Amino acid sequence: MLYIKSFTFNPIAENTYIIYNEHKQCAIVDPGCYTPAECKVLTDFITQHALKPIWLVNTHCHLDHIFGNEYVAQQYTLPVHIHKNEQWFLDHLVESAAQFGLQAQAFTGKTIYISEADTIIMGDDVLNILFTPGHSPGSICLYAQTEKWIIGGDVLFKEGIGRTDLPGGDYTTLIKSIQTQLFILPDDVIVYPGHGMATTIGYEKSLSTK
Repeated sequence: MLYIKSFTFNPIAENTYIIYNEHKQCAIVDPGCYTPAECKVLTDFITQHALKPIWLVNTHCHLDHIFGNEYVAQQYTLPVHIHKNEQWFLDHLVESAAQFGLQAQAFTGKTIYISEADTIIMGDDVLNILFTPGHSPGSICLYAQTEKWIIGGDVLFKEGIGRTDLPGGDYTTLIKSIQTQLFILPDDVIVYPGHGMATTIGYEKSLSTK
């Protein structure tokens, strides 16, 4: 059984997620922790619940989702798992942050590419990878089929979708991703987005038909 804990971090109010199971294994998804205090909030939860991080995953590599990559990778000796189309954004974190008047630590750890052909495995628990480009060229979502939820990154929000005016974004591609990868899921699947409140597939589908 997979459980999920969310945190809201950094000046852009990004949602960071910890996925964990009863065996105390966990995956850290999109660590947006920006300050030492935010990093401590993340690690305190892990320590207090005696969790063992075994995965570091980015749904995509826009700066607000990866501020904490270097910290997490060093703290827990983990590589980061991303889609190959997100490498450019990972490499240009420092420059991207500077454009917003922010500072960031470049990622110096190991990178492993993942795709829709792969799965995130924690013991007997599995997360499927959905390839959902459009907001960024290598966006992925993580789908817990048994628990009926997805971590959606910036693909689908409550009553909205990810912006497509950033480098690598494409509106037509994003809409296709939502329709062919997300809207085929059961209506009661919960969507945990990269910003804002959770929603459901059914609710967002109902809005698309109005």
